Amino acid sequence: MNTAIESFVSGFPHFLLMTAAAGVMLIMATTIYVLLTPWKELALVRGGNGAAGLALAGAIAGLAIPLASCLAASVDLFDLLIWGIVALLLQLITYRIVDLLLSGIPARIENDEAGAAIVLIAAKLAAAMLLAAGLWDPNLGRF
Repeated sequence: MNTAIESFVSGFPHFLLMTAAAGVMLIMATTIYVLLTPWKELALVRGGNGAAGLALAGAIAGLAIPLASCLAASVDLFDLLIWGIVALLLQLITYRIVDLLLSGIPARIENDEAGAAIVLIAAKLAAAMLLAAGLWDPNLGRF
């Protein structure tokens, strides 16, 4: 059998397991984020509020960035779960701090002000990138 096919056959189940686990963690973290925010993104988005949609999209991307870093560096499911949970908890705490520091943002997002959502997205993505980089150990090529 071709080496590439053998590699695929042996690696594909691991890929599915790790990616599915990361996906479940992202869904769980997004749900927790939605419950923690002072505004109700989903209701606002359903009502046509673009700023709320932008803010939620930025939060989801911001949660995915450190989780992707964990996924790339993890050697097995346990490793992914440990570091993924740490990354997501730290990111959720960071998000809450950003939400508190940017006081007045909830009302502005509820009023569909895109500028407020853009600032929130930038802050959350910046935090995500810093956290993702902090999780990576360049000397080991992993955490």
